[in-house]
Amino acid sequence: MDKVSTILQEVEDKLKGIFDILEIKDINYGRQFKIGIKNGEYIFRVFFNKKGDIKYDYSQIKDEKEKIKLKAILEQTGFDNESKNLNIVEETHSKIINFKPIIGTDESGKGDYFGPLVTAGVYVDTRTKSILDSSGIKDSKKIRDKKIIELALIIKNVCRGQYAVIEITPNTYNNLYFKFKSEGKNLNTLLAWSHAKAIEEVLTKVNCDDAVSDKFADERYILSKLQEKGRGINLVQEHKAESYTAVAAASILARARFLERMKKMSIEYDIEFGKGASERIVEQAKDFIKKYGKEKLASVAKLHFKTTNQL
Repeated sequence: MDKVSTILQEVEDKLKGIFDILEIKDINYGRQFKIGIKNGEYIFRVFFNKKGDIKYDYSQIKDEKEKIKLKAILEQTGFDNESKNLNIVEETHSKIINFKPIIGTDESGKGDYFGPLVTAGVYVDTRTKSILDSSGIKDSKKIRDKKIIELALIIKNVCRGQYAVIEITPNTYNNLYFKFKSEGKNLNTLLAWSHAKAIEEVLTKVNCDDAVSDKFADERYILSKLQEKGRGINLVQEHKAESYTAVAAASILARARFLERMKKMSIEYDIEFGKGASERIVEQAKDFIKKYGKEKLASVAKLHFKTTNQL
């Protein structure tokens, strides 16, 4: 595949992950995309010359906020300096005064009997914060599941090479939980291990001095699990830490992976696994045992939940 074809395919893939593509057609010296943004339809064009140089044409996109977001995602740049965008730029910049680059972590699946525990870490700087804030990134608990998947794709594009997702499968979760319990430790130790792992993995990709997570225990729980790269980091735990863009982004990535795995498990075992730990979950667990036996339950569920005692 030549340079032009490669770039055009990358553009198409990025657009698919964020917007509805209504039409694609080749034009003179380029390709035209009709995309759906909110309640409107807009034309976006990509032009190229004989040398393979690429130029993006955003002139037909009238929604300035969406134009800036699209440009940032496709070109991995910040905001442009055109006067017509100054109001948006000023509004965004006002939110990041005194902002320091930070790694945010959050987890998903902690309160769900079925499925993995997933922890994500995301590095956010002034450029990516601007884009993420304008894209509606907020605490995953306030977002519908369908929207979670869409926002996760935006985060992966905007923060490419600056995030990590740590998935602990039910089998591994159960082994770690009971190992820690035998050592007199509790669930917080397992959570701390997963958050530390996410921070460490992000630090292999970026340099950062600060990290923040939601408060679930003393900061020392996570700090004690950090390895060489993370030992010098300034870690803060706060209640409602999802107000930080980095933590909100991490919560979305973690939730998206959790939802993906739940869907995959449901297909694999032909059981529609539910979320949480309600009476309905007890009935689903009983159905699973009838089909596959109780010894197989550790492959799909967190066994220390009280739900297990009701089976």
